Amino acid sequence: MSLHGAARPLSYWNTTQFLSMLDLTPGEIETCLDLAASMKAARHAGRSHATPLAGQHVALLFEKPSLRTRSTFVIAIRELGGDVIEPPTEVVFGGREALEDIARNFERWVFGVVIRTFGQDRIQRLAAAAPRLRIVNALTNEEHPCQALADLLTLRERWGSLRGRTVAFVGDGNNVATSLAQGVVMLGGHVVVASPEGFQMTADVCETVKRVAEPGATLRLTTDPIDAVSGADAVYTDVWASMGQESEAAARRAIFAPYQVNGDLMAQAPAGSLFMHCLPAHRGEEVTDEVIDSDISIAFDQAENRLHTQKALLALLAS
Repeated sequence: MSLHGAARPLSYWNTTQFLSMLDLTPGEIETCLDLAASMKAARHAGRSHATPLAGQHVALLFEKPSLRTRSTFVIAIRELGGDVIEPPTEVVFGGREALEDIARNFERWVFGVVIRTFGQDRIQRLAAAAPRLRIVNALTNEEHPCQALADLLTLRERWGSLRGRTVAFVGDGNNVATSLAQGVVMLGGHVVVASPEGFQMTADVCETVKRVAEPGATLRLTTDPIDAVSGADAVYTDVWASMGQESEAAARRAIFAPYQVNGDLMAQAPAGSLFMHCLPAHRGEEVTDEVIDSDISIAFDQAENRLHTQKALLALLAS
């Protein structure tokens, strides 16, 4: 299969570093989703595909633990013909040398790096120091763009288009909510985020989301989860305490208890509304078994699509 399996020509793709959903145009997002859908169909059919990473190496720099991100990137890189190196975390992030020097080394050795770390500023420093190096943000405290690509593909598979659709995010206005909101409004959809006071998306994030929104697309914040889901085509949640917030877990459980996505809350959403979760799920906290294991749940479709969208992303970065 050629990269030209995408419905849109590769002239729509100009990005070389993927630090944020904001690095892509709506056309580039659609190009990536088209290619991901084509690659997914080919993989399910057992058909061979292009190997644009043949002879190339990709470094995985993971400061945070991972199941889905690490597994799907390793599989994607190998299926695209590349090889993976995984330098020890303490060597890369342990302060032995400046991040800029690390980036300049990798720029001379490998095709690209996939980074999962804490502050977004770390990725920005690496990218600025090594402009020829392909860099993929595999999660920071501020953004999770690879998850958003998988979410968009999953919704497009169900709806055909996100234009005019509404996604409600219930819980902490975190990195997942940020990247999701950016992606949904760039494809013409609406986003409602329900969070407790003090845990809402920041004013700067909201302003940026509104700036990149397609005409007619909207973002709205509320503290009322019932208000958020009442007109939602999909309801999304995430853990209440993310990595690095473990010391806050008990306090957050009390604050977020009214935001649990359970059968009663989903009953307030329109018939046919979908349930989404980026995983891992803390069952019995942000979501109940009856919801995540139900027929309306597409959480594991999202997890599968991490592989296909990341494979498409890497292939496009190599084009």
